[in-house]
Amino acid sequence: MRGLSFDIAHMLAGSLVLVSFMQLYQDRLYALLNIYALHALILAMSVAWQAFVQDAPHLYLTAVIALVFKAIVIPTALHKIIVKLGIHREIETVVGVGPAMLLGMGLVALSMVVMLRVTAKADPLAREDLAFALSVVLLGLLMMVTRRNAVSQVIGFMSLENGLVLAATGAKGMPLVVEISVAFSVLIAFIVIGIFLFRIRERFDTVDVQALDRFRGERR
Repeated sequence: MRGLSFDIAHMLAGSLVLVSFMQLYQDRLYALLNIYALHALILAMSVAWQAFVQDAPHLYLTAVIALVFKAIVIPTALHKIIVKLGIHREIETVVGVGPAMLLGMGLVALSMVVMLRVTAKADPLAREDLAFALSVVLLGLLMMVTRRNAVSQVIGFMSLENGLVLAATGAKGMPLVVEISVAFSVLIAFIVIGIFLFRIRERFDTVDVQALDRFRGERR
């Protein structure tokens, strides 16, 4: 049973890394939102499995929060924001998809090398999940810095936060109060970001970060 537990946990964590690469590959906002919802769904499944393996009932609440808010509420709300902003178009990137994917593979390799060495004496399940989690965090950061569209940068930020949740649950969970506070912090941040995007669109008629830099007099 222990071997099966390892295999399923690693499959779910590895799937989260794979979906992070799918997000890097996408150049359409609608497709990106759908893949983010899949990202959150896999996170919820991974957390639920960790709750079962660790016999930690409080992690089931974390899985429900991830499923409801991250996989359903936030993607649905962002879909509506995109429709109202009228930005049904391709996502402009700082670098091409090919170089971004190569950078992503380098970051995953770096995560594996660093984390597996640092956590050499930790529980095998925890140390490998932490390596996957760091990969998700770094891929989220990469997505934020390689996209010019503010909405896609928000999705990159939320993907990064998914990696942090995976790390916390893989490292034998975190206190319930912290999980709830993190969930509400993300929800509040999402509301603020939504208002911010509407204000940008209303003022500048765009959410392209490069275009906003030109409005400020900064040319690239």
